Amino acid sequence: MSDGSLSQDEIDALLQGTGGMEFGAEAEPAAGGGISDAERQAFFAVIKDTVGSQKSNFSMLVTRNASVEATGAEVLAGDGLLSRLADEVVEIGLDFSDGVEGRHLYLMDGASAIRIASPMMGQEGVELDDAAVNALQEAFSQVSGPVITALGDKSNKTIMTDAPAGRVVAKQQVALPEGSFVAVMYKFTVEGDEAAQIIEVYDASIVKAIAGQSQSAGAPQAQPNPFGGAAESSGFGAMGGAQESSAGGAINSGGGGPAVQSVQFPNLQQQVTHTEQGNISLLMDVYMEMTVELGRTKKLIKEILGMGEGTIIELDKLAGEPVDILVNHKLIAKGEVVVIDENFGVRVTEIVSPMERVTNMT
Repeated sequence: MSDGSLSQDEIDALLQGTGGMEFGAEAEPAAGGGISDAERQAFFAVIKDTVGSQKSNFSMLVTRNASVEATGAEVLAGDGLLSRLADEVVEIGLDFSDGVEGRHLYLMDGASAIRIASPMMGQEGVELDDAAVNALQEAFSQVSGPVITALGDKSNKTIMTDAPAGRVVAKQQVALPEGSFVAVMYKFTVEGDEAAQIIEVYDASIVKAIAGQSQSAGAPQAQPNPFGGAAESSGFGAMGGAQESSAGGAINSGGGGPAVQSVQFPNLQQQVTHTEQGNISLLMDVYMEMTVELGRTKKLIKEILGMGEGTIIELDKLAGEPVDILVNHKLIAKGEVVVIDENFGVRVTEIVSPMERVTNMT
């Protein structure tokens, strides 16, 4: 039987402001170490709006019909998520590094990872090796694009992420954010395959930055009154019962004062803004190395040492076959060799798709 004194756990709860005890009208502390339920819901609403774009990108990568469904979002800490993971998981990290900073990663079991990597690599039953992880890095870099754009729009910032980093690890070695985070659950389905369960993890700092902007954007904004004073919610300004006689005509105040002309605004032409184009404009003056590759071959060391003037090296390209165009050693296009005055040039004939870039990694 209790003697009325507080236990150590109750004392700790009082000091931390937790434990479910109510003191007057004070608000309850936010669940999940600082992420409130309202912030979680606002953040998840932003994510759900990107599902259609994610589905489109995912279908393009696997060259088959695909379905993407965001099934929920929960505020969790490390142990709460680890208990739901398989013993071995694939981790694809895409940390936020500019605009909003924080840990961001995708987690899936090996079977789900193979269901996504196999159609991208054009093979069935692929091994979960470096080539498959590279394919997954490419996939989630593309799939996360609409999400990054939407989050940037909501936060009014240019958000950038680090290069994707993938690995296969035991679940205890997953690099989860410190403290609480939001885990978004997805169901990815590729036509003809079983559903793949994907968990996307967002650091608390990312969630609070986006949710805060999203909630403030929904609040009604006070409209300026051109006649001075605060505008009223009914739409009438400080003029009280003033009536506009006709569109663009004078306003009769009814008090015998001078007629006030309504302001004439020019028609605004509809303009389409592209967030992506605004972001990439920051990089337009950056130089990148472009290389045209005629072909490749492999030789034994003794063959290379035996080369001399007049040696003919046979390449893996056929005569008339398009040459490869690389930017920073990454294949982006193919073309045909032309002669411009006395210089060689290349006419671009094909832009390489993301799926082909992944296939070339294998």
